[in-house]
Amino acid sequence: MATTTTLPDYPHSPQNAGGRFRNQDPLRQAPATGRNPMWDLLFNKPKNTVPSGPIPVRKLARAHLDVAPDRSLYRLGHSTLLLKLRGGWWLTDPVFARRASPVQWLGPRRFHAPPIALRDLPPIRGVLLSHDHYDHLDRAAVRALAWAGARFYMPLGVGERLAAWGVTRSLIHQFDWWQDTEVDGLRLTATPAQHFSGRTLTDRNRTLWASWVVEDDDFRLFFSGDSGYFSGFKTIGDRLGPFDVTCIETGAYNVDWPGVHMQPEETVRAHQDLRGRWLLPIHNGTFDLAMHAWYEPFERVAALARARGIALATPMFGEHVLLDSPHPGVSWWRSVPGADDVPARALQQPGDIRS
Repeated sequence: MATTTTLPDYPHSPQNAGGRFRNQDPLRQAPATGRNPMWDLLFNKPKNTVPSGPIPVRKLARAHLDVAPDRSLYRLGHSTLLLKLRGGWWLTDPVFARRASPVQWLGPRRFHAPPIALRDLPPIRGVLLSHDHYDHLDRAAVRALAWAGARFYMPLGVGERLAAWGVTRSLIHQFDWWQDTEVDGLRLTATPAQHFSGRTLTDRNRTLWASWVVEDDDFRLFFSGDSGYFSGFKTIGDRLGPFDVTCIETGAYNVDWPGVHMQPEETVRAHQDLRGRWLLPIHNGTFDLAMHAWYEPFERVAALARARGIALATPMFGEHVLLDSPHPGVSWWRSVPGADDVPARALQQPGDIRS
């Protein structure tokens, strides 16, 4: 359940004004329509926002992970990635709960179980958190990982939530944008994102949101967390790129949310701004959080990648990706009934984007 957390002000952060964090670019406004987005989400959802059959998942066994080479990646769901770097295991935005919600009897329910249970994970060296929304920050998972000794790296303010949940302060490491640290030879940098934060009706933007850059010698990975399209992607690319792999949100978008989530066309533009080599779309295929068909993000980003000559990796959940030489994967979503014969007219088209 939601808990009350005392969140301090951060007056020394350039991102904070009057006790609230703010974005680098002004948020783009939604187009003027007669629609009520909340009404649509609650009462006007299309049927195909939820799969009509089981999503394929490759089950992961601890024995398999124990022999995985360095620079291995596994998608566990939504924005949760399991990474092996320099002999240690890392997680991004760990969510293992059945629902992305403050309660487990109501709210968006998972389409699939994680490829590996939380209790079966190898020892986790560190966890990268992008922000405090329920589909990115799972209280039960955080507490279990902390009990096992994992360290947490997160934007300002998110650590206060972890501390309130009983996580030892020595495991909590908080960062403002552009601050970095070195862990076991890895360079971790908290970089800007265009989003918002909050877990209750009264704490909006009291904690910061961020993307992350991970550098391992000459290898660079970008993890977007949640973000609308903004000028910061080019700045990150210029300062810390180019990137071997970019893991960028491609899902849960809507024309009514142009400032905080990206349409697939903007995902591709962000990848290009970052000077990325391989694009691995995330934030899709696990929860029903928008009005589009659950498979639409994959179809649209795949078509864009083909048209623009972008190397795209779409692994199944639980499928191994070697980051030094990723593979494209297959159109696994088309194996789910209802998503195997998708007419173009069923997909939201690029012309729907308002810049």
